[in-house]
Amino acid sequence: MIRRVAIEKVAPRAAEIDAAGTYPQDMFDLLQELGLFTLPFPAEYGGSDSMLSSCVAVEELCRVCYNTAYLLIVQWVPFGAILAGGSQAQKDRFLPGLATGALRGAISTTEAQSGSDVAGIRTKAARVDGGYCLNGAKIWCTNSSVADFVLVAARIDDGSGAKEGKKRGALNLFIVERDTPGFTIGPPENKMGARGVPSCPLFLDDAFVAEESRLGPEGLGFKIVMEAFNQSRPIIGARGVGLAQGAMDLAIDFIQQRAAFGQQVSNFQGVRWMVADMAIPTEAARNLVYRAAAMVDEGISGQELAQAAAIAKAHATDTAMAVATDAVQLFGAAGISNDYPINRYFRDAKVLQIVEGTNQIQRNIIANNLLGRL
Repeated sequence: MIRRVAIEKVAPRAAEIDAAGTYPQDMFDLLQELGLFTLPFPAEYGGSDSMLSSCVAVEELCRVCYNTAYLLIVQWVPFGAILAGGSQAQKDRFLPGLATGALRGAISTTEAQSGSDVAGIRTKAARVDGGYCLNGAKIWCTNSSVADFVLVAARIDDGSGAKEGKKRGALNLFIVERDTPGFTIGPPENKMGARGVPSCPLFLDDAFVAEESRLGPEGLGFKIVMEAFNQSRPIIGARGVGLAQGAMDLAIDFIQQRAAFGQQVSNFQGVRWMVADMAIPTEAARNLVYRAAAMVDEGISGQELAQAAAIAKAHATDTAMAVATDAVQLFGAAGISNDYPINRYFRDAKVLQIVEGTNQIQRNIIANNLLGRL
C-alpha cells in the first residue's frame, strides 16, 4: 500500500517540493489520512509498536521523496524522547496528538559551537520559582517553524558560575511550547538538500517553562533521551536505504533508455559493474537497518543496540551518498542538471551523512563499544 501511494501521490510532488523549498502540507495531510504517524507508537496510542514497519514505510517514501519521508521522522523523534523520559502527564498530553498528527513537535540540541559536541551546549536553564528560565540560542532546528512545541536541550544553571572547561550543570530537555513568551523561531535556512522540511534558529530570552515541562529527572533526563535516540536511529538508516534504492532505480531506467556507440549504455560491462556495485551495499544496508529495527522491537537496549544502530546509520547513509554519486555519473551531463531528479537525490544524500549524529560520531560509538572509551 505504501509503495503504491508513494508512486501515485508522492512521487509527482517531489521535484516541486524541493524546488520551492516550502513545507509540503498536502503530504503531511496524506500521511495523516493514511494513519502512518502511529506506526512506532504503542498500541494504547493506536500504533503498531513496530520499528521495523516504521523503517519500511520510511524507506518506501524516501525512495521517491526524501522530504515526505522526513515528515514521519520529525514526528517520531519527539515521540521517542517523551515516551522514554516523560512523565505520565507529559505522555498523556503530547503523545496522542503526535500519533494522530494533531500536534507537531521538534527537538533542538545544536548550537553554533556545539553540533556533535553535546557537552558544549551553552543554553541555560536557571531555576526560578515554579520552574526554569531559559536563555540561549539554537540552530538547525528542523520542523520548528510548524511545530506546536520544541524539546530544547539546556544546561541547568546551578549558580556556581562554572566556565567552559570546568564542570557545569547537567543537561536536560525542556518542553517549550510555541507561544511561550521569550521564545522566538527565526527564518528557515536555505538548505542544499532536505529543502521541504524547514530548519530554523531558535532564540530563548528569559523564556519561562514550568517545572512540569522538564523531561525526566533533573540531571538524568538527557541521558534517558539519548537512549531513545539509539532506538530511533534505524529510521535514519532507512532513509539512506530508500534514497540509495531510488537513485539506483533512476540510474537503471536512464541507462536502459540511452544509446551510445551503437548500443544501449546498459550493455557496457563497466556500466553493468557500476550498477552491481550500487546494488551490493544497498542490500547490505537494508539488512543492517532491518536488523537494528528488529532489535528495538525485541526490547534490546544499551550498548548492544547502540552498536547495531550506529553501524546501520553510518553504512546506510554512506551507501546513499556513494550510490547517488555513481548514479549522477551514469547520467553524465544530465546528472548535474536540475531538469533531472538524480540531482536532488545527490543533494539529499549528503544531508544524511551529517544529520542525526554525523557518521564520524557513529564511528566513535562503534569504536568505543569495541575498544573502550579513550
